Amino acid sequence: MNPMLIAIIIVAVLLIATALFAVGAYNKLVTLRNRYRNAFAQIDVQLKRRYDLIPNLVETAKGYLKHERGTLEAVINARNIASAASAKAAQNPGDVAAMKELSGAESALVGVLSRLFALAEAYPDLKANQTMLALMEELTSTENKISFARQAYNDAVMAYNTRREIFPTNIIASMFNFGPAELFVVQKQEEKEAPRVQF
Repeated sequence: MNPMLIAIIIVAVLLIATALFAVGAYNKLVTLRNRYRNAFAQIDVQLKRRYDLIPNLVETAKGYLKHERGTLEAVINARNIASAASAKAAQNPGDVAAMKELSGAESALVGVLSRLFALAEAYPDLKANQTMLALMEELTSTENKISFARQAYNDAVMAYNTRREIFPTNIIASMFNFGPAELFVVQKQEEKEAPRVQF
């Protein structure tokens, strides 16, 4: 066999193998990106559910917490900011700035909601109100669903980011602009502080 023909065959096989690898790597990145986007869509559904519950919760509490108007307004304001941030993040869950904005807005919302719940504890009539109890239970259930959906999203983001950063897939990722995706982390103030132990 002619050495030139052997060289052409070897080069052709290498080119085909490289093309197959590139197509496979590209398709895997697309699949992982779609998974984390779908996972964010699940979070978005639960967030919208929570945003719809909050005005009802505030309306129910309003009659009992007449002297706590500032807290009620803070809850509604935080809800509106979080809702806007969620809508922005839903347009492109991979956008680092949008996800950081959503994380910050959600942290603020969780903080004012915990203040509202603490106030509700101080008002026995409000605590015993059936509507308030039902709304708080619904909100708690929704919070659990958000936590599970956020965990699934973060797992999908981790898989995507890992795949796009490993060699040689990182070459394909940079060629086709597969940017990093941001984790969805909500900082709760009580998680930052060390627990106090008293004897």
